[in-house]
Amino acid sequence: MVWVVAGRDLRLAGRRRIDALLPLAFFVVAASLFPLGVGPEPERLQQMAAGVVWVCALLANMLSLGTLYAVDQADGSLEQMLLSQSSTVLIVVGKTLAHWCLTGVPLIVASPLLGLFFGMEPSAVGMLALTLLLGTPVLSLLGGLGAALTLGLRSGGVLVLLLVLPLCIPVLIFGTGAVAAVDAGLSANGHLSVLTSLLLVSGLGAPLATAAALRISLA
Repeated sequence: MVWVVAGRDLRLAGRRRIDALLPLAFFVVAASLFPLGVGPEPERLQQMAAGVVWVCALLANMLSLGTLYAVDQADGSLEQMLLSQSSTVLIVVGKTLAHWCLTGVPLIVASPLLGLFFGMEPSAVGMLALTLLLGTPVLSLLGGLGAALTLGLRSGGVLVLLLVLPLCIPVLIFGTGAVAAVDAGLSANGHLSVLTSLLLVSGLGAPLATAAALRISLA
């Protein structure tokens, strides 16, 4: 069921390529605008690069949360999936996996290019990509929970931001902290351990909470 739901969402996204590419376009454009605002000094850009990339990745991830479940609710397919014999948790995992493939994976692929654009060292660029690999699934899991909690509500997109952004702050802090540690010649194992723990906790708990929120929203 996980692969069936994920494949369905990916095929639907392939028919709406402009919407699917919007998070990546926002990520690249927003990160590229920072040097114009703060100046072209290489040292300053290098110091702020990890924070800029992570903030842009977080905001880009939030762009598509409003339609994660709302589109399926509007055409009735979400209710049909929940009424089937399949586990709601597996359906949630499938949709979260598709969301991460559409938003997280492109950001991970594009991050080394932005890192080099900001003048980061190769070791820091590799650490940046690794932190995004560990952190972006957490963003998709927490974002899916927020989307389920606000499903069917007015101004749901704004409420999702208010609910999800505070929960994502630890991911942002430890993601940028790992890159800063590598830049300073220190070990980033502690930051990576925390990111891995956040991924495990959210991976175990978020699908269960999201499934319960969906059942309540459609009750």
